[in-house]
Amino acid sequence: MSPAAARQRIVDTAYQLFARRGIRDVGVNELISSAGVAKATFYRHFASKDELVLAFLEQRDRVWTVDLIVADARRRGSTPTEQLLAIFDAFGDWFRRDDFEACSFINILLEMGATHPLGRASIDYLAKIRGHVKQLAEEAGLRDAEDFSRSWHILMKGSIISATEGDLDASKRAQRMARMLIEDFRPQP
Repeated sequence: MSPAAARQRIVDTAYQLFARRGIRDVGVNELISSAGVAKATFYRHFASKDELVLAFLEQRDRVWTVDLIVADARRRGSTPTEQLLAIFDAFGDWFRRDDFEACSFINILLEMGATHPLGRASIDYLAKIRGHVKQLAEEAGLRDAEDFSRSWHILMKGSIISATEGDLDASKRAQRMARMLIEDFRPQP
């Protein structure tokens, strides 16, 4: 196995384990065993578990945020406003999946705290999500896209938490509130 393939196997294994169970519940020995690599191979690629968590967060951003949510919302909506609202349609599908595991960025932030390097990394990835929303808000011509994106992100995070509690219609409820938020941020005549 090439070094790049071994590294990717470790990250893919971590992705599955960390997304389902969190990072504190998964030990390095389990990661090594589940990935089917030698301990030396693991440490050749990652000096610590925290380094692997950072690689996991990067992959999560690419796979979940960009490839799943943003791409799906852009595909579903023909205008920036429709695309913003389609985020909650994509969430609704995600909430009903058997592998729904909530938001890894929120989970790690709560697990590690805002001052821990992994908590700070999670905050940075959450800011990237807000950046995608801000871009859509700007494209939609909404006022104060920064404030809008922060308010919108509260709806996103709240719906994820509600879905984790078992409310499979959380995305629909959030989408109703989102429509009001869009109207509130439309340019004033």
